[in-house]
Amino acid sequence: MKIRSFDAEKAILFLVATPIGNLKDITFRAIEVLNSVDKIYAEDTRTSGILLSHYNIQTKLESYHEFNQDLKSNQILKELQSGMRLAIISDAGLPVISDPGYKLVLLAIEHNIAVSTIPGASAGISALIASGLAPMPYLFYGFLDSKAAKRNSELEDLKYQACTLIFYEAPHRIEHTLKDMLQILGNRKITLARELTKTFEEYSRGTIEEILLDLPQKGEMVLIVEGFKEEAQIEEPFKRIDELISLGYKPNEAIKEIAKLMQKSRSELYKAYIEYKNIK
Repeated sequence: MKIRSFDAEKAILFLVATPIGNLKDITFRAIEVLNSVDKIYAEDTRTSGILLSHYNIQTKLESYHEFNQDLKSNQILKELQSGMRLAIISDAGLPVISDPGYKLVLLAIEHNIAVSTIPGASAGISALIASGLAPMPYLFYGFLDSKAAKRNSELEDLKYQACTLIFYEAPHRIEHTLKDMLQILGNRKITLARELTKTFEEYSRGTIEEILLDLPQKGEMVLIVEGFKEEAQIEEPFKRIDELISLGYKPNEAIKEIAKLMQKSRSELYKAYIEYKNIK
């Protein structure tokens, strides 16, 4: 069912982008929408209150975060069904991405309520285009798991992705994450962007090993990681085969596992591995 998103007489859920650091990075349209809706739902009302106060936006503000989203989603749905026009914002950037809101969007769509995006700043894309790494194709992953075992499993799944990878990371976890990446992905080129659009904005560019030597420990961080390059990492699958063999795998079993991960022919990988071992 098609819905006209901008019918002023009907309910609508606006997903409004907010600044990722510098308060000036908000669109005229976002300010207009936030002034015009019946209510704004925010991830953190204290943080969002600063933004609204800066632009003298008097619209009623209420919390909507990961701990109350199940309860609040039903309330918001009822408000939309009654004809209200609502906006959702996050602490910074686009809502729904690595923030609450997805469940609410689904509810609105399921009940034929219009949903519209008011675009603006995005930390991941902003860091990507200034990273110096290939901007396309890219894979936005967001936050890796905070637990080491799960994080390493996620990195194993991403290891042979040829596209540039975009991650968000907390400063207290960045060292552990980079060490895990070094072990699993290899010493790839990365760009670590921190405090984007703020006074102390900084880009650290180099290999993982180089960045680890002088690692910033403060600020909101976006991590851009070079994708898998077969020509530059030609020996990597052979090393992984050797690792599996050292763990007790038979050579054929190890080659089968790595071939599956790389989506390569097992027979071709076997032949290349034998040639590699003979040359070595």
